[in-house]
Amino acid sequence: MNPRLNALQPYPFERLRALMAGVVPDAARRPISLSIGEPRHPTPQLVLDALAQGAVSGLSNYPTTAGAPALREALAAWLARRHGLPALDAASEVLPVLGSREALFAFAQTVVDASRPGATVVMPNPFYQIYEGAAVLAGAIPYCVNADPGAGFAHRWHAVPDNVWARTQLLYVCTPDNPTGRVVDLDGWRALFALSDRHGFVIASDECYSEIYFDEAKPPLGALAAAHALGRAGFPRLVVFGSLSKRSNAPGLRSGYAAGDAALLKAFLLYRTYHGSAMSAAVAAASVAAWRDEAHVIANRARYAAKFSALTPRLAAALPCTTPEAAFYLWVRTPDADDAGFARALYARENVLVLPGSYFARDAHGENPGRGRIRLALVAAADECAEGIERIVAFARRG
Repeated sequence: MNPRLNALQPYPFERLRALMAGVVPDAARRPISLSIGEPRHPTPQLVLDALAQGAVSGLSNYPTTAGAPALREALAAWLARRHGLPALDAASEVLPVLGSREALFAFAQTVVDASRPGATVVMPNPFYQIYEGAAVLAGAIPYCVNADPGAGFAHRWHAVPDNVWARTQLLYVCTPDNPTGRVVDLDGWRALFALSDRHGFVIASDECYSEIYFDEAKPPLGALAAAHALGRAGFPRLVVFGSLSKRSNAPGLRSGYAAGDAALLKAFLLYRTYHGSAMSAAVAAASVAAWRDEAHVIANRARYAAKFSALTPRLAAALPCTTPEAAFYLWVRTPDADDAGFARALYARENVLVLPGSYFARDAHGENPGRGRIRLALVAAADECAEGIERIVAFARRG
């Protein structure tokens, strides 16, 4: 067996199941889960129709790893529209992937050279656990950079020692951030690009939440747009990742993209050719339909905006929290540091599942930046989210 598997940490939801083992909530109250960031709004009919039509004749051939030209062109066109970019080269600067999770993991296996002493992958903390697993299984050392609540959850990149940056090969950035919802601004990208230029590491920007925001006039800045604004032609050492899971409520479609530095994508395609990551023609057809349409995305955002507008003030009256810049999470302060105890008692008394923030982070630099917080995913229907929030408020006020 690969000995690196033994270094993997339990996944947050494995820990959540263990935490709730033996708890018997009130069966008279319907169970409400706000723990998992799985979109539950309806998948658009245009995506379902294209998937069905694509399956009629699209399953009789092996798909290519490089992806259908029509899909690459649709992705290139969407990225240019969304981020105000010059036309991307669909053949070299865009690559379809089987959802951003798969690609974010595989990308580390492509770019990390474990033969170099101290190979390091830097990542935010709290973080999406795929980053850590990807680093470990690539033979690298994970290095966590804590979010600073006093600075709007900006990550303390400036506090990373130069000797760590010097051995860093890959930096994961999540923007909008999971779980805080913070968006990296242009100054933030300028600083990260300068570090990449100085030390030569690659940046992987996880932007799977980029289309969930609350002001149609202020879409979150993406890394490609930042690079373009700063005159970084060709997106050197930068690849961004996105998907249809959140944007189009299609997590089961497993469809996304990687885009950016053509040289990095060429190596990534080589890896994926052997890895066996080809998208079926049916999924490609559904993806083309989704990327070409914005009406369903705007409607989706409106549903999230309505929930956050109504529910954030209600919850904030009992537990400290604010509406995020983007994404569909509330990052909520618990009455004390025992976020796991809070989550367990809430489940026992109110039959509401939430994710302890400490499960989403690591002890690093003398603290666990998730401790004393819970993450709520407002992905269910408005009435279910509202009922869940009311139960949390009642629970918090009873103490």
